[in-house]
Amino acid sequence: MPILGRNKQKAKPIIIDPSRTLDQHKHDIISVNIEETIAFIQEILGVNEDLTIRRFHVFGQFSAVIMFFSNMVNQSTVNIDIVKPLMYIPPHLQGHTIEVEHLKDVLHNDALYHSASKFQCNIAALVESILRGETIVAIEGLHEAFVIETRNIDKRAIDQPATEQVIRGPREGFIEPIGTNISLIRYRLQSPDLRIKTMEIGVRTKSKVAVCYMEGITSPELVKEVNKRLSKIEIDGVLDSGYLEQFIEDNHYSPFPQVQYTERPDKVVANLLEGRVSILVDGSPLALLVPTVFSQFYQTVEDYTERFLLMSSIRFARLIALMFSLIFPAIYVSIISFNPELIPTEFAVAVAGGRAGVPFPAVVEVLIIEISMEILREATIRLPQQVGGALSIVGVLVIGQAAVAAGFSSPITIVIIALTTIGSFATPAYNAALALRLLRFPLIIMAGIFGLYGVMIGLILIANHLLSLKSFGVPYLSPLVPAEYQGMKDLLIRAPLWWMSKRPSFLQPVDSERVNEQAFDELDRSAQNALDPKNDKNQQEG
Repeated sequence: MPILGRNKQKAKPIIIDPSRTLDQHKHDIISVNIEETIAFIQEILGVNEDLTIRRFHVFGQFSAVIMFFSNMVNQSTVNIDIVKPLMYIPPHLQGHTIEVEHLKDVLHNDALYHSASKFQCNIAALVESILRGETIVAIEGLHEAFVIETRNIDKRAIDQPATEQVIRGPREGFIEPIGTNISLIRYRLQSPDLRIKTMEIGVRTKSKVAVCYMEGITSPELVKEVNKRLSKIEIDGVLDSGYLEQFIEDNHYSPFPQVQYTERPDKVVANLLEGRVSILVDGSPLALLVPTVFSQFYQTVEDYTERFLLMSSIRFARLIALMFSLIFPAIYVSIISFNPELIPTEFAVAVAGGRAGVPFPAVVEVLIIEISMEILREATIRLPQQVGGALSIVGVLVIGQAAVAAGFSSPITIVIIALTTIGSFATPAYNAALALRLLRFPLIIMAGIFGLYGVMIGLILIANHLLSLKSFGVPYLSPLVPAEYQGMKDLLIRAPLWWMSKRPSFLQPVDSERVNEQAFDELDRSAQNALDPKNDKNQQEG
């Protein structure tokens, strides 16, 4: 078979790797002979029952072929908007002679009903278009083929995010198709400054990746760095945004996440307005947000949709639960094993009575119960939803009670592990809670060996590691270290919205203004008690 386009020689046999075959032909253009184009595409794609190749005549005189994967396109669109108008000449051109050199313009401007169409002459690009769910139309005598957007993949409905439940806030979450996710962002951020740049990552999957940011707010250096890291990724397939996260993070060996993910469009928009960059992957319902600091992992949507006094107290309770999930078992082990004099006498007697028949030291006992709890939690997640809830209740009640009754564990240990588990559930971000759960075990071991000294050494090492982390150059503990006044207003507590007039300075935004304080002061001064019964006018009307 003659090779297509400029290389007039016999085609080489197709190699095992289709992606490398396309690379060999990335500079070749299609032939004016549609039979050569059909033969090449059939040889590249091989045997596929859903590959549709239909020959027809444009306006009854020009041989043509239309090719697409039938399960990836809207068949009605192909039939009505593409095939039908190409087969019948437009009424205003009937009786006119159409030459081949003018055929492309006539088809594009007068015949085709579909708006999303373009020309493509590269044979490798045409194959990739078919694989993406697009339809191509090649016509005898033309060096270019039509590429028409007809992709129509069945998808689930937009629903409330399963991993980020809210009480007060929007109920919409991302789904798998990237086009729908971009539309959800544009729906909430109807600004001409929103920029979305796409690229393809994955040698075989050719996954579409979108980089979203706000022109005039996001630092150009940050956008350049994100694009640079993404462009250097070479992997055969990107099936989820988590693949990209593992490539673009700064420290690949840290248990702490340096990239935040979310299912919520409103959360993405809020971060874009602060000056961050969001990364979307086609086929993944989770968007990535960079750069990320540690304080983002214990913040929720309700922190900003509810009043600041209430949510500041709730956030503070969330921080206490976070610390409980990390250090509570280690402190218990160190005090029981080395420093029982630190607890009140009556409580110490009760603890000693509860541990009277336990055959293990405190550190071994806590480790066994902690590992059992982790196994139970993992089993609950992996089981079907109808069975998982029952298993968690049975596991906690029956196994815990049986362990105490059999003398395998003391009641106080069960209480400590239960409080620790509840504290880990109170952490909103799953990946951050998982990091704290893993760090709990070395802390328990150090507490069993060195007591409170071991706990303090472990905490110092964790703090030192957090201080050394960076996310795209931003210190991980910002705005605490280095200290930044504006960021402190949204760290331990959530200050009123009108106090947070500046965007976080550690993001180096181009436009740092977020709230007009003067306008708020004027609103506060001009507010009147229009319906106050003491008002003279209201008394007269009454």
